[in-house]
Amino acid sequence: MLLELDRKAEIELASHAGRVLRESLGKGPQFIHVSIRRPFVVFYMRGLLSPTEKILLEQDQVFSVQHTRDLLMKTLIPELKAYTSLIAGMNLQEFYYDWGLHNQSAVFVGIESDDGRYESLSGETFTGKQALEQEIAHISQLVQKAPEGIYSCMLNERTLLVVRNGILISIEKELIRLGYEGNLKIAKRNLEKQHLHNNGHFESMLKARVIDAYADWDFQLDKSVIVFILNPKP
Repeated sequence: MLLELDRKAEIELASHAGRVLRESLGKGPQFIHVSIRRPFVVFYMRGLLSPTEKILLEQDQVFSVQHTRDLLMKTLIPELKAYTSLIAGMNLQEFYYDWGLHNQSAVFVGIESDDGRYESLSGETFTGKQALEQEIAHISQLVQKAPEGIYSCMLNERTLLVVRNGILISIEKELIRLGYEGNLKIAKRNLEKQHLHNNGHFESMLKARVIDAYADWDFQLDKSVIVFILNPKP
């Protein structure tokens, strides 16, 4: 019964998210899919780029587009949290997002409070799970330090979620304290996504084509979320 309700909620949430993005950007995504597997909800969008943003990107104003969208999300996150609570009964405590400006895509991730379901989901196995977590830990080590904790789960055959805890080093914590959180996140995202996008190992590990990868951080929680969008190989 809950699964059936979640499927209905996914459709409602996709419609609502598309509408609020259209109202905010002047153009909504061409495609949006929502995946619920409690305590997680993931919004995946394609074709998300307004005419103004297109002009800015053509002029290499990537930072301007990112900054404007970050400001936009300060308004949208409370709205999306409230609607998810209303429609799906999920009380989202954490919210992450990342933009794939190179291919006009985006991912939002909401997480309910940890009540033991993390452990249950992270205990499930899938093809390449151990190798994937080792590779993510290696990438984390290259960019900052190996995570103190890491777990992964498949929300469905096309959505893979990785959560890392304890990844900030001392100098990063000091930069955050001094107010450089925004610049730090941009730097970390650029570095990590270079490794995520240019890594030939993931597809062989997962036996699936990696369509894209997204990453975001909650510096206050010293926590990070990575999402892989997959196309399973036949």
